[in-house]
Amino acid sequence: MFYWLAKFVLLGPFLRGLWRPWSEGMENIPSEGPAILASSHLSFSDSFFFPVIVPRKVTFLAKAEYFNTPGIKGKLSKAFFAGVGQVPIDRSNADASRAALETGLRVLQEGKLLGIYPEGTRSPDGRLYRGKTGVARLALESGAVVIPCAMVNTDKIQPQGKRLPRLRPRPGVRIGKPLDFSRYEGMSGDRLVERSITDEIMYALMQLSGQEYVDEYAAAVKKKQGPDTAFGSREASVPDTRAS
Repeated sequence: MFYWLAKFVLLGPFLRGLWRPWSEGMENIPSEGPAILASSHLSFSDSFFFPVIVPRKVTFLAKAEYFNTPGIKGKLSKAFFAGVGQVPIDRSNADASRAALETGLRVLQEGKLLGIYPEGTRSPDGRLYRGKTGVARLALESGAVVIPCAMVNTDKIQPQGKRLPRLRPRPGVRIGKPLDFSRYEGMSGDRLVERSITDEIMYALMQLSGQEYVDEYAAAVKKKQGPDTAFGSREASVPDTRAS
């Protein structure tokens, strides 16, 4: 209920009025039924603009820190992200990764749109980084199509290290054609197949976004760079660096 209230009354009109977000390829998102929206991730503001742009409700797998941070800020963060339909996931170990997968499968089995950032975290420098294979496992176990979505200009609106967003340029999203991986049915758990699927998704994102591709995990690069002080930047204390 709060999702639609935020989208059409509390937050959506404000975002649309100030930033005038645009989209290309919206016809590639089905009007009903499950689908995985695999998005590039340039900025914290992606999680605000993307749901506003897409007509259907998008449920994102959000890092658990948005829900369990102590203090007033943590309570406000939990209330907001829970209200707009985000689902917390723990990325600290293999068991947590499996729980996140099961949560994503449940969302898809309910016929909803599941949003996921295959890079696992925001790009540290605007380039596109190696995808984690969780998106492939979700596609194989659910049978849902994967729709690549490239965020545009959000890194310019809220660059790394900036707490307050700029008003320009206009943010947008380019939505590619659905990717059907039914030819790999029954092959969930095959690491080579899952890596191949993930790489195909990342290639589609690279084509859509025009980003330079880096065959390295973004989390590893960010760890070398040190903490990001931007709002919403707090990372998991033990990031998921499973090389799969």
